[in-house]
Amino acid sequence: MKKYRLESYGQLLLSRVAVGGRNGLRVVKLLIDTGSSYTILPFDILEAIGSEPSVARDRVRITTGSGYLIAPIVSVDWFNALGCKLTDFRVVAHTLPFGTFVDGLLGIDFLVKADAVVRIVEKTIDVLVKPS
Repeated sequence: MKKYRLESYGQLLLSRVAVGGRNGLRVVKLLIDTGSSYTILPFDILEAIGSEPSVARDRVRITTGSGYLIAPIVSVDWFNALGCKLTDFRVVAHTLPFGTFVDGLLGIDFLVKADAVVRIVEKTIDVLVKPS
């Protein structure tokens, strides 16, 4: 296991993540969200790296604070967070409301693959280091 210190915003925990595709890479700030089934990235970031959420065939229903919505799911060429680099990782395309302090959510789909243990009081996360 490897321990990583997380950024905090009040009691919320954040991590910087790199995501890449055929058009390059972007670094985003994601909220660690064990209540989110999916990792969520904004449309503009996905479009910038070459993913095309507007033409995605796969969609998923997600619940938000104001109800629910149907959002596209796309694969990114690679997703690198907390020492774990995944290829062909599927993320939900959804732009959070304006003024949000994060770009998206790091969901349980990633946290399970990383075998992560979040330590809220310590503001750290332990991740099982796996080969890329």
